[in-house]
Amino acid sequence: MKLKPLGDNIVVKGLAKEETTKSGIILPETVDKEKPEQGEVLAVGPGKILDNGNRSIMEVRPGDKIIFKKYSPDEFKIDGQEVLILSQSDVIAILE
Repeated sequence: MKLKPLGDNIVVKGLAKEETTKSGIILPETVDKEKPEQGEVLAVGPGKILDNGNRSIMEVRPGDKIIFKKYSPDEFKIDGQEVLILSQSDVIAILE
């Protein structure tokens, strides 16, 4: 199934972040069960309609890796894959 977000919504696949302890042990993200704060953009909406009738420009594109506010995304499971949907205003930065 292909998702087509509306307005300024963005579909994101969360990126697991692993941490390494001082002794070299790798701790996967699932240890603390926190929501991801980074992800890869899968799909982007056309932009929010502004008061003047024009659409806002979307600053992220599919394939961008982004940092977003921790508790902003809604979580969904589509075809067995967990995805996050958030608004462009919840994106803090694009990772380059």
